[in-house]
Amino acid sequence: MNQTVVVSPLQTPVVKKNVSWSNLAIGAGVTLFEVTTLSQPFEVLKTHLAANRNDNLTTAFKKIWQRGGFTGFYQGLIPWAWIEASTKGACLMFTASEVEYRMSTWGFSPAVAGISGGMVGGLTQAYFTMGFCTFMKTVEITRQKEAGPKTSTWTVAADVIRREGIRGINKGVNAVAVRQCTNWGSRFGLSRLAEGMIMKFRQSTDSHTPLTNLEKIGASAVAGALSCWNQPIEVIRVEMQSQIKSPGRPDKMTISSAAKYIYESHGMKGFYRGVTPRIGLGIWQTVCIVFGGDKVKSWVSDRKSLKQ
Repeated sequence: MNQTVVVSPLQTPVVKKNVSWSNLAIGAGVTLFEVTTLSQPFEVLKTHLAANRNDNLTTAFKKIWQRGGFTGFYQGLIPWAWIEASTKGACLMFTASEVEYRMSTWGFSPAVAGISGGMVGGLTQAYFTMGFCTFMKTVEITRQKEAGPKTSTWTVAADVIRREGIRGINKGVNAVAVRQCTNWGSRFGLSRLAEGMIMKFRQSTDSHTPLTNLEKIGASAVAGALSCWNQPIEVIRVEMQSQIKSPGRPDKMTISSAAKYIYESHGMKGFYRGVTPRIGLGIWQTVCIVFGGDKVKSWVSDRKSLKQ
């Protein structure tokens, strides 16, 4: 099969086949690493604060610790976060890499190619893999425990299906899609933009040396933090999937009705509950997926080249 060598000042030269199916495995592996290390504790804190908007970060930390100690911060990791991570990571890495590559060959800038790849990848993972798993993770973090601690997550899932059908376990999927589209469009796009700005900043002294690992990590970290501008849609998503019952809370929510309820109960500040741990989550996810994904893809490509 014909191969194309793509050389960019922002990345290591990569030899790519028409379709790089290895990106499915790379995406799954990198995302499993990301969620099992720091992402799940940030996710639990962020979700708790978004659902319990009267709590502050200290209160949230104490309540999560009381629920299960250290393991409380990994609530929902097994099986839902692992299932979600492996499938969404494969979807994102494969789709985003192919779209970003095609956009680059068509003459678009790295930033535009990154935004396009991230948006398409985010939408793909949301509708193909994330609806059910994200809902169940949120259920695990927010559900009340009246039924007793021995009630399994599978029992909860079966109960939701009995009551609300397939639509019930995909509740909030449109909000997830909006979040993922804007998340990864921002993260990939801003990462490539930051990489370009670093390259331009040092161009007067060294215009040909590729970016160092530290520079790439810095670009990914900045992009991850800035991508949290869409926190309101994340709070809406959590509210739509939350199992917490409150007076005046609608039983069936759309994006608009959830937004109305949040505003009426907590004002504008309600849309930004949980933004602090989400910044940490965004930084770690972007460093792992953008920087880590680039490094692993480059390593795999180099290995393939040596075998040929």
